Amino acid sequence: MGRTRARRTAAALLAATALVSVAACGTGGSDAADGKITLTVATFSDFGYKPLIEEYERTHPGVEIKERISQFDQHHNQLSTQIASGSGAADVVAIEEGYLPKFRAVKDKFTDLADHGALARKDEYLDWKWQQATLGTSDFVMGYGTDVGSLAICYRKDLFAQAGLPTDRTEVGKLWPTWEDYFATGEKFREKVDDKAWFDSSGNIFTAMMNQTEFGFFDARDTYIGDRNPKVREFFMATAKATAEKQSASLQPFSQQWNAGIKLGRMATMTCPAWMTGQIATAAGEGNAGKWDIAAVPGGGGNWGGSFLTVPKQGRHVKEAAELADFLTSAASQKKIFTGPVGALPSLVPVLEDAEVRGTRSKYFDDAPTGEIFAGSARNLKPNYRGTKDQQARIPFGNALQLVEQGKADPEEAWDRALDEAAKNLR
Repeated sequence: MGRTRARRTAAALLAATALVSVAACGTGGSDAADGKITLTVATFSDFGYKPLIEEYERTHPGVEIKERISQFDQHHNQLSTQIASGSGAADVVAIEEGYLPKFRAVKDKFTDLADHGALARKDEYLDWKWQQATLGTSDFVMGYGTDVGSLAICYRKDLFAQAGLPTDRTEVGKLWPTWEDYFATGEKFREKVDDKAWFDSSGNIFTAMMNQTEFGFFDARDTYIGDRNPKVREFFMATAKATAEKQSASLQPFSQQWNAGIKLGRMATMTCPAWMTGQIATAAGEGNAGKWDIAAVPGGGGNWGGSFLTVPKQGRHVKEAAELADFLTSAASQKKIFTGPVGALPSLVPVLEDAEVRGTRSKYFDDAPTGEIFAGSARNLKPNYRGTKDQQARIPFGNALQLVEQGKADPEEAWDRALDEAAKNLR
């Protein structure tokens, strides 16, 4: 979930802003005055769990469940603090795939879900998703996989028509078999529609491009290669050059300004893992329904986001928390989430092959066949390797691209800044 979501994915939905204060306080499970067990579930966006939680409480009358929703980085930084201090973590905690390597080093602080029957679910999962959950081991299960974030491009049909570009999703996909073609199409768009940007954020574009590589910032031995991997420079410079040419709307992803930009139609395209469709629909609102559509992504697919539900050992009700995590990631639950408003793509093979899932269409995105677009490609996804310090390496490149967006650095200057900052972060 993306969701990197994403999520992907990923990222905070509008609901996160309203609920962020909840995430900063409280502890794990407790016993209520009426004898009920209270469990907390912490996520970094709306995972679509509200109706599932209501269902679980009906079938488990002795359990009360509370959600904590906070913003992406804040959520993971708080979890680091809570794990280090030994208190404050929720009973069930989502960890995005990009952050999972960071917590790999302290896996002893998390419940081995194999002790609670997780190994019986191995064959349900996409092979690579299960390998991520087990941290490359054969027996330790750190988390139950939630979603995966196969990539596409979401685009505004009305803006494409204004620029004289095709609007049919198949024809749109043919415009950009490569990222070079994507940026070239952006130049043509800007020549016709100079008051709109081609894409929302240089950071989101760069992330999608990097997520198509097998190895990006780290190699299989967990050695940093961001300063000598030619793909890193190639993708960075291509994005920075397009940004310098004003193709970017220069919006900070998942900020209030970014949400407003989506609603106002300030950009024609967005990199779009499955979980992003829910983000766009929520931000753009019903008034923009049918204006958006979905086409193939340049470069032949890729994955952005996807999370895992973990159970920190510090909770008072680890057994019950593990059972809840199992339920929230079950085949039935993942199917309901994908076919509901959130649209997070399942990570379970039986769900991806389900006829109803494969036939799912999105009314909001002009009846786009989201099941065919996303679920159909998920079986062939190959995630890129994430080092234990992946976030420390990635963030400087995003910061450097923001300097280009702000007109404070040209692409070469930004590249040098990114390398210097990354080197400092990794010392």
